[in-house]
Amino acid sequence: MNKIFPAIFLLCLLLSFIFAVEPDDRGYIVKVGDEAPNFKLQLIDGKTITKADLKGKVTVLQFTASWCSVCRREMPHLEKDVWLKFKDKEFVLIGIDRDEPLDVVKKFIEEMKVTYPISLDPGADIFALFAQKEAGVTRNIVIDQSGKIVFLTRLFEEKEFKAMITKIDELLSK
Repeated sequence: MNKIFPAIFLLCLLLSFIFAVEPDDRGYIVKVGDEAPNFKLQLIDGKTITKADLKGKVTVLQFTASWCSVCRREMPHLEKDVWLKFKDKEFVLIGIDRDEPLDVVKKFIEEMKVTYPISLDPGADIFALFAQKEAGVTRNIVIDQSGKIVFLTRLFEEKEFKAMITKIDELLSK
């Protein structure tokens, strides 16, 4: 009996790690594998895009704001390493600016020198479909061709950012 107890204890400990479900401490209310919520975006050029318009494309929704220093650090990488790399494929990257007026957003985009489409998000209503409304920006949601969420990022961490690019590349190679 004394020899069995440590083995059972170790097995239980191992199983608790394997099946542990950690609460999302990053503020997301969606998770990988979920169908992306329906959304309607108003781009700063006046064009409207819905989730249905993006079916068949790999999509990255990037939540951002002009006052966010981490967003400002990430955006040149999104431009160079994601948008410019994949824009000629069945891919779209849309920046979604959290609750700022059009003139502020236009100035922000000009400063950041990004060329990917940008949407307004008055009241952070689109943001609230994916994350707790009071949670921070600097997050990317990767949606596959069928509309499923396949990758989530928070803040700008190099290893996670590279993993996101790898995931996009894999999806576009199918």
